[in-house]
Amino acid sequence: MKWQQLYSSQRSGSEFKEKTSPQNIRTSFVRDYDRIIFSSAFRRLQNKTQVFPLPGAVFVHNRLTHSLEVSSVGRSLGKAAGDLIADKYLNEPEQFKEFYRYELPSVIAAGCLAHDIGNPPFGHSGEDAIRIFFNELEGDAKKRFDNELSKAQQKDLLYFEGNANAFRTLTHNFNEDKQGGFQLTYATLASIVKYPCDSLSGFTKPDLVTKKSGFFSTELHTYKHLANILGIPELRENENVYARHPFVFLVEAADDICYRIIDFEDAFKLGIISIEQIAAFFLAFFDKEEGYDAREKIEKTFTEIKDDNKKIQFLRARIINLLVHKLSDIFMEQEANLLSGTLHQSLIDLLPPEQLYIIKQIDDYSITNIYNHRSVVEIELAGYNIIGYLLKEFVYAVMHPYTAKAKKLKNLIPPQFVISNEPSALFTNLQSVTDFIAGMTDLYAVDLYRKMTGISIV
Repeated sequence: MKWQQLYSSQRSGSEFKEKTSPQNIRTSFVRDYDRIIFSSAFRRLQNKTQVFPLPGAVFVHNRLTHSLEVSSVGRSLGKAAGDLIADKYLNEPEQFKEFYRYELPSVIAAGCLAHDIGNPPFGHSGEDAIRIFFNELEGDAKKRFDNELSKAQQKDLLYFEGNANAFRTLTHNFNEDKQGGFQLTYATLASIVKYPCDSLSGFTKPDLVTKKSGFFSTELHTYKHLANILGIPELRENENVYARHPFVFLVEAADDICYRIIDFEDAFKLGIISIEQIAAFFLAFFDKEEGYDAREKIEKTFTEIKDDNKKIQFLRARIINLLVHKLSDIFMEQEANLLSGTLHQSLIDLLPPEQLYIIKQIDDYSITNIYNHRSVVEIELAGYNIIGYLLKEFVYAVMHPYTAKAKKLKNLIPPQFVISNEPSALFTNLQSVTDFIAGMTDLYAVDLYRKMTGISIV
């Protein structure tokens, strides 16, 4: 891959139109950010669970606030890495240096903003609930699923993946005549595809590229065209497995930084972790730092702050600043591996051993005490039941389209999710139902579930 080819401003669905924005106020890449932040799909993230249940007496992060914070960190990472690239390649044309100095931050910020846009309600349990439903089909539904869907289509649903659904949400036109979905630049779209493979080749741990999947079979052509424009090589011929675009590592790093720190901040507000425990974890990041980041300086300011919430805010800011600089340096140290598609570790896994050890400690504590906390488990179980019920009803409707109940159920599906009565349309109908449910907020899913089960009729 070449830095010169990786930042095309060509947009999905606009292959034959002007490649750059004629506007002087907003560049093509800034417009990507604006299109995402003003979209209804992004707004709905405000009522999708991040980790802890919503809403409550204590405000915790939802998918929207998390995405905004990741975007902020991503912008800093993009600026730091972009400056390093521009400084290294001083003989490149001005357009090259302008992009990496001033546009790459917008691309990474936009990618971060959209990285969770395909996630269903109720956190990661929403993905599991969709997978479980299709894996547990029985009878005639199971028979039709096996006989009428291709292996790729089956696996798209059996291994439903929020990352692949984000790419679909951003590029699929649904029931609109205008092609290309959000019509984002290929540079921004490529930055969110953490697992650049289809579902047939994905889900083979521990390989980072194929750990999950990055696009469904319906969006394979779109990704292939994007990869061709940006010069992303295919790693396995005829298996739809591609190298990661280098910008993906920066989007991933911003997310890796944020969720580890922010989940602790939320856990403190809910009384799950103490300020002393947070201090022990967070201050350790500075044990071997010097100057501005020396531990004694950080600890002195920390102890002088009276309010515990402000103490955590202070440590959060200093850790983010520290990690942005370290990870952007690691990004450039790994330049050869990034451009050859041979880097198979996230940037955060390449931190110095002493800081990587702290990351692992935070991960272990989070799994034991946060992600398995009673309130988190309760909302996950609710998600299984609600999503499972909604899928059962709407899949019944597309499997038996002429029954009286099916006709009523299909009236509840918005027209943007196309449902056809044609026998050959089973997969597109199942995907439309999944699109509909995955796009729901937690509150909408609960409300629809209550009304359809008769718990609430108003």
